[in-house]
Amino acid sequence: MESDKKIFEEQVINALKHVFDPEIPINIYDLGLIYELKIDDEFNVYVLMTLTTPNCPVAEDMPGMVLEEIRKVAGVKEVKVDLTFEPPWDKEMLSEAALLELGLL
Repeated sequence: MESDKKIFEEQVINALKHVFDPEIPINIYDLGLIYELKIDDEFNVYVLMTLTTPNCPVAEDMPGMVLEEIRKVAGVKEVKVDLTFEPPWDKEMLSEAALLELGLL
């Protein structure tokens, strides 16, 4: 069961990597915009995320985009996405992949 949950988590992460920030050509997972990802034993998914800035042009649309991508993962029961701006996002949250993509490594 635990290995199934790990595989499922990897599939959810891959789904998150299909959502891109409109201003930076990097997916939201590698940008560090996902603060929390919880998956319970019934495969309900909870995401706490932020945006690079509260003035992001897709601020209202981004949580829905995340929700739709996660719903595409086989086995997902329910998805809840919350948006927060605490703590504020900064470039220290970028993954190594994102730093490499942006030429910062």
